[in-house]
Amino acid sequence: MELLFTEEAKEDLLKLDKYEQKIFMKHAEKILIYENRKHLKHGVPLYVEKVSKQARIIYDIQKEKLIILKICATHKEYEKIYNEFR
Repeated sequence: MELLFTEEAKEDLLKLDKYEQKIFMKHAEKILIYENRKHLKHGVPLYVEKVSKQARIIYDIQKEKLIILKICATHKEYEKIYNEFR
């Protein structure tokens, strides 16, 4: 499976310090290996990976491509996206 980043996700990743970038990349690689995935919200075709107590990766899977859509460094960022699907 191929790992791709949207422009927004790339910008989010570059805003983080090197240590946090490394943690997010390890989780992105974990997503590729394991098939145990959690939906962002019931009925929404997006997935979420918990990186820390607050941080999340929001992604989509299309055929053999895993696309990182957004990297949320804080829970506030994540809640904003989550609430868009109400």
